[in-house]
Amino acid sequence: MSKQVLQPAGWAQPRGYANGVAASGRQVFVAGQIGWNENCEFDSDDFIAQVRQALLNIRAVLVEADAAPEHIVRMTWYLIDKREYIARGREVGQAYREVLGRDYGIAMSAVQVSALMEDRAKVEIEVTAVVPHGA
Repeated sequence: MSKQVLQPAGWAQPRGYANGVAASGRQVFVAGQIGWNENCEFDSDDFIAQVRQALLNIRAVLVEADAAPEHIVRMTWYLIDKREYIARGREVGQAYREVLGRDYGIAMSAVQVSALMEDRAKVEIEVTAVVPHGA
């Protein structure tokens, strides 16, 4: 395995993310991806549809680097509405699993922001991946 989840002794186990990750290999940095398609057009204003599309965009960029979702070590979510994110958490998790799989050994942060650069965007997600040497 190319990454090690860091879980301090005695800490409660986080749900859906890791407190920290140690990894070695070739680093891949994916710019913040929003919920528009390859033509920079929004197919939906629905939050979950935009989450799914942003995750698909991330996966597509990873493929360009010969990387895969299991190589993700860090993820930052920028959200317009934290209440919608919390209220629709189950759907967020479903979209995540459908696109990226069940690897939750990722150091994550989520931040509510007042706006994103694209007015219709409801979420922006950026990731760092580490591809093992020789992979």
